[in-house]
Amino acid sequence: MKKTLVLGANSFSGQDFVDLLLGDPSREVIGVSRSPERGALFLHYKAREDLSRYRYFALDLNRNMDALLALLDRERPEEIVNFAAQSEVAPSWEHPEHWFETNTVALARLVNHLRRRDYLKRYLHISSPEAYGTCAGLVDESKSFAPSTPYAASKAAADMLLSVYFRQFGLPLLTVRATNVYGARQQLFKIIPRTAIYLKLGRTIELHGSGVAVKSYIHVRDVSRGELAILERGRLGEVYHLSPEAGIAVNDLVRLLCALMGKDFASAARAVAERPGQDQAYLLDSRKARAELGWCPRVALDAGLTEVVEWVERNWEEISRQPLEYQHKP
Repeated sequence: MKKTLVLGANSFSGQDFVDLLLGDPSREVIGVSRSPERGALFLHYKAREDLSRYRYFALDLNRNMDALLALLDRERPEEIVNFAAQSEVAPSWEHPEHWFETNTVALARLVNHLRRRDYLKRYLHISSPEAYGTCAGLVDESKSFAPSTPYAASKAAADMLLSVYFRQFGLPLLTVRATNVYGARQQLFKIIPRTAIYLKLGRTIELHGSGVAVKSYIHVRDVSRGELAILERGRLGEVYHLSPEAGIAVNDLVRLLCALMGKDFASAARAVAERPGQDQAYLLDSRKARAELGWCPRVALDAGLTEVVEWVERNWEEISRQPLEYQHKP
């Protein structure tokens, strides 16, 4: 069997990718995240009857790197996909060193180890369009970095570091940048599940900067399919964008959710001050992935939003007991 190790397997995007991999009976999958494995509410693959081809290890990149490197050398995965990162934007202003410790410093130790190993054939790194800063108009993979937050700067630094290891040592690097990923099982503090939850609770939804920032929301399974296509058929050393063809302002997104749940937007939301370093648009050109890999999004925004609302409704008893705010763990 082909063996794939997924770092950040407990994350929203990581867990969906694990589920997609497990749909291929020729694959053995190893998941690694720093926290104990989560439950079925947040892990898509937990609905599978047969998990005999999946193993999970709770290892922290910052605290358990020796154990992680030993695991890699013991298991000798042909493929590594790295979702592991401190990924929230606003909190990165409070403790920027935490973001660099995970996203850049720990990564440096990991790839320096991997460059000397002969078992690795493909390394897919999950980057972020935030490394570009504001993406006004469609931008392709050649855009220069201009990060606006410590989080974005840590991701840009990581990408530059990886490119050095590709050029100097032939690290079998592939890089993907997807726009705003969403779907059922997403972290509850994210705008789409949070809006659905607040509408049920009757709480006011705060729109930073009046919600005029334009995002390109793409369903998590569309992103997972694109990531798998890149992992299997992408050209080493290349960066690939995954995005829909059009963006939507955050306030219009909230309007759509209000309509789905039968709520009045004017009474459900209010404008608040913008957050420091907020980029005004993320609009990526994904023609490269479409042309080279035959990829395109399949899940329409209204269908994806309906899925999230139904997930919230179906799991309301359990969701209502969960914390709704971001919980920072250094």
